[in-house]
Amino acid sequence: MFKHFYNFIDKVKSKLSQKGQGMVEYALIIAFVAGIAAVALNSDLGDAIKGAFGSATEAINDAKDNGSGTATETK
Repeated sequence: MFKHFYNFIDKVKSKLSQKGQGMVEYALIIAFVAGIAAVALNSDLGDAIKGAFGSATEAINDAKDNGSGTATETK
């Protein structure tokens, strides 16, 4: 997977002048952040984030089902 990415970066770098260096650097930063996000979502941190969103969704659905304007805390 990374082989194709590095080949792409090499092609882009060969076609760009000094002005294009910033664009390549931004692409590398975006790829790095995407990689970190993928690892985080597939680890315990990802499970914690999914749990937090699940709890928030439950609270919203409970409030909607109860017809009240405030959400109730669920454990």
